[in-house]
Amino acid sequence: MRAARLIRMALLIQSTPGQTAAGLARALEVSERTVIRDAQALQEAGIPVRAERGRVGGYFLAPGYRTRLTTLDPSEAETLFLSGLPSALRDLGLSAAADTARLKLTATLLPSLREAAESSVRRFHLDAPAWFREPPTPDVLPELARAMWADRAVELSYTKPGRDGGAPAPVSRVVEPYGLVLKAGTWYLVARIPRGANRDGGWRTYRVDRVTALTPAADRDEPFVRDPS
Repeated sequence: MRAARLIRMALLIQSTPGQTAAGLARALEVSERTVIRDAQALQEAGIPVRAERGRVGGYFLAPGYRTRLTTLDPSEAETLFLSGLPSALRDLGLSAAADTARLKLTATLLPSLREAAESSVRRFHLDAPAWFREPPTPDVLPELARAMWADRAVELSYTKPGRDGGAPAPVSRVVEPYGLVLKAGTWYLVARIPRGANRDGGWRTYRVDRVTALTPAADRDEPFVRDPS
């Protein structure tokens, strides 16, 4: 956890020289005292961070120095397709990884291109949910996303809506999670029923906020093979 924070701090200072301790503390969600300790840790690790006092002071890297901490790890790469949807990243538990990925990509740009990218961030905000409505974030969503990435079948406990005004009914199903869809602030799971006894291999869609529990499918140790169609 601290190692990831130190990387983010170095990238923040590189992309925006002159960051104050207060600004870094807000960005990293830590105290200013922690920022000071982390700056010392970066110096001890060989990254030439220096603090300058005064009205135009702040944290800087030594002139000409550029960090080599710009290689994306798998979780950061996975966030790129959602980089314009902050609520989706938050729901999936990927906000911190997305922030670090953005910083790493920004650090690789020439100064003129970096300014153009940061200008776009200041001017455009893209998000899916409607105004004045905060859809609930399903507790099982991050775990379900991990199963989807790993192609692992899961057993869902699901509250099925009642028909014609009837009472909702709890059901349990083994499914192969193929994809997650965010539509108007509501998450849906697109899944396939595994073929087998009393199973048709058909496709199903489930509202994730109706999933009450999630466990790995019994006797399914290997990842399922995705239908290429």
